[in-house]
Amino acid sequence: MSSDIDVSSGEVAQNGGARPAGAPARTSDRGAATRGALLAAARDVFCESGFAQAAVTDIVAKAGASVGSLYHHFNGKADLYLTLFEDFQGRQQERTREAINAVREAGETDPMRQFIAGAGAYLNGCLDDRAVARLFISGDGPPGFDRVMRQRLTKWARRNAALFHTADGGVDEALVTVLTGAMAGAVSEISLLDDEDAARRLAEEIMGIVGTIRNPGTEQR
Repeated sequence: MSSDIDVSSGEVAQNGGARPAGAPARTSDRGAATRGALLAAARDVFCESGFAQAAVTDIVAKAGASVGSLYHHFNGKADLYLTLFEDFQGRQQERTREAINAVREAGETDPMRQFIAGAGAYLNGCLDDRAVARLFISGDGPPGFDRVMRQRLTKWARRNAALFHTADGGVDEALVTVLTGAMAGAVSEISLLDDEDAARRLAEEIMGIVGTIRNPGTEQR
């Protein structure tokens, strides 16, 4: 779930914080800055207009770049969209990983509680970046994006499965399916709500309900 975007390099180059005053920008720095500017502009234009209605000319104008530079860094509008999606998912994966590691380091061994920590972190990421989360949930994406979303859900289910095992060393597929379906629905609902406070309340209520689910294949504390 990693991304090949070098947004941080672009931001540093734009802000000038990484170079002494007056020092010429390296080609790689300029390229990273342009790439980052195009991604930031695409994010804003997609969130405002949707993928179908977004125009490449609007993106390059907002980025202060050229159409040629866009096609130098990306294959087109769909590539920008998919790169933004990978970047978002990479941040979400890191949030989840940090949350699970934190509760493990605190001594938590219950797989369900580890799952709750990671799932809660994922939902918080959707709440903190609701415009982008809504963009990917809205159904307004490039052709084939629904398949990308299904593949991502499958990967998430496999990662969930790593937490839940049956007594014979297998995977509790039923529990994984229930939890993955519940969280997929939660992501969709909180991302599409217009009222941010209502979205946060709903996320808390959903996590409270999910937290009551118990794995019948293992002993719970």
